[in-house]
Amino acid sequence: MSTSIHRYLSLGAGVQSSATLLLAARGDIPTFTAAVFADTAWEPTAVYQHLNRLERIATEAGIPIIRVSAGDIRADALDPAHRFASMPLFTLGPDGERGMARRQCTSEYKIKPIKAEIRRRLGYPHPRRVPAGVVADIAIGISLDEIGRARDADVGYMRNIFPLLDLGWRRSDCVAYLERHGLPGTPKSSCLGCPFHDDTFWAALKADSPAEWADAVAFDAAIRHGSARANADGHPLRGQFFLHRQRVPLDQVVLRPRSAAADVDVPGCGPWTCPHPGDTSTDTTDITVGTAPVREVA
Repeated sequence: MSTSIHRYLSLGAGVQSSATLLLAARGDIPTFTAAVFADTAWEPTAVYQHLNRLERIATEAGIPIIRVSAGDIRADALDPAHRFASMPLFTLGPDGERGMARRQCTSEYKIKPIKAEIRRRLGYPHPRRVPAGVVADIAIGISLDEIGRARDADVGYMRNIFPLLDLGWRRSDCVAYLERHGLPGTPKSSCLGCPFHDDTFWAALKADSPAEWADAVAFDAAIRHGSARANADGHPLRGQFFLHRQRVPLDQVVLRPRSAAADVDVPGCGPWTCPHPGDTSTDTTDITVGTAPVREVA
């Protein structure tokens, strides 16, 4: 069978994937059949505004941006009738055990809908088997700063490619390129209530986006005793969930944002580049808090 190759961009709408899209739109790298954005329905407003900018540029270049979704992650997490895709929430056990819940949200709300769209576009939607030799190239916006996250695809119908690595670009190169071509202030893509946010993000959200801050505070309070479905089924969490690593209600956290001079970059959450505390923790131990498996984090 002849090989069928399509070329898609996994678009997280953060700095690196935005630069990759702009490179293609300007003809600096080969174009894409389409760019696929997995929408959790809970990105910060700034991300959606930036995505609208990208859509105008991409449309002019003949690159459609396809928005796919597995649902509204915030609403689903608080819906007693919906299965809970575990978020990497900080946990506090009944005896003071400190841990972190497993991360399933990236897989459920970003990777799975992108894979489903690629299969559909190849002509083999699930559960049809994709024949050998039918392959889509998937461009992922990983720069040299994150080269350790560059991995092969885990399915035969996708082949991961990394245009920024081919160019030898770092994140700073992407920022400069975006600014040079009229896209300054590209935000980091991640859910509004992601536990991986640092204090710099939370402080800026509190100061500049009070409605979104209030939304995150309300969600933090709502998930304190576990998932809505587990509670409805009579299985409350033996312990508590928190959005912030201090493990106190978000509106009571003493925020310590970095100074403007600090040269520290905290990545956003792209489908294949979501940060993971376990990558850097030197001591993790499996424990159980209620019905939710968590990792003790040093």
